[in-house]
Amino acid sequence: MAIPTTKDRVPDHTEPAVNARIAVETRDRVQTLAHDKPRIAQRLRELDEEWDIERAIEANASTLAFVGVALGFFVHPYWLALPALVTLFLFQHAVQGWCPPVPVLRRLGFRTTYEIERERNALKAVRGDFIGAELSAERALAAVELPIPLPPPSAS
Repeated sequence: MAIPTTKDRVPDHTEPAVNARIAVETRDRVQTLAHDKPRIAQRLRELDEEWDIERAIEANASTLAFVGVALGFFVHPYWLALPALVTLFLFQHAVQGWCPPVPVLRRLGFRTTYEIERERNALKAVRGDFIGAELSAERALAAVELPIPLPPPSAS
């Protein structure tokens, strides 16, 4: 089994419906802002502050590891199993792109750095930041489209 690329490892381990929701939300934001260009600068500032999934996983892992070490020191050494388990899952995430918090964080809307940058670049294209880029909303939407198929409609 080949190690997935950095760009693909988290989406490859995310339910297709969640990937599609993230892609549709991104497309809808770009489409909305294509008709409200003054708000693009504000959205770009928001993107600068958005936590990507890697940062969220690092914060989660370091918190759990610290708690495990403290409990191991003050309560019982068995608690040292917690930081050991956390580091094992962190390594698994580094190699495969999956660890227990990934599905939860993706459902909460955490995106990869690549997904955030696609939105940023599409917004900049709409604003006209790139030499030779067309300013149409359709062109920006094409730039942000992700190769993720939408889930089939549910049979109701």
